Amino acid sequence: MKEITQKIQVMFSELGDSQYGGEAVSQLEHALQSAQLATDAKASQELIVASLLHDVGHLLHALPDDAPEKGIDDMHENLAKEFLDRYFTAMVTEPIHLHVDAKRYLCRREDGYQALLSEPSLLSLHLQGGPMNEEECLVFEQHPHYQAAIQLRKYDDAAKVPNLQVLPIEHYLNMIEAIAL
Repeated sequence: MKEITQKIQVMFSELGDSQYGGEAVSQLEHALQSAQLATDAKASQELIVASLLHDVGHLLHALPDDAPEKGIDDMHENLAKEFLDRYFTAMVTEPIHLHVDAKRYLCRREDGYQALLSEPSLLSLHLQGGPMNEEECLVFEQHPHYQAAIQLRKYDDAAKVPNLQVLPIEHYLNMIEAIAL
């Protein structure tokens, strides 16, 4: 078994039960629901794994659970990319790194998107810079992985359903092994 597979298992077994940013699901439930949505959409293996791991940065910092309420952005997308770059290609890490920017982008570009965000997501949006301006949108659209980041963002937004039955993390371990460096 590869090092990253073991690390993922340990992180989620030790920290996965923690609450996901004020939502009604745990970190593990959110990760598994995101991966399930990507699987159901027949996304690539890379995007499925990115969906599973997109918020792993929340498990890497030592900030309190109420950091957003205290005005602190945990920059989890940067922590996740820094951690995962050693183990995966940009097809996994860039959508993860860009999923916060994708939220900001969609707030600007997609009518009604911002109104669909949960209260915790709206709070983090404010801490993350709010909706993008036009110039930021144009720069974002030049990134080769921006469309994958948008898709990941939509899985992320929908993955907050309490007690939803999904595939267990073990289902994704072989996929992680197959695409890890």
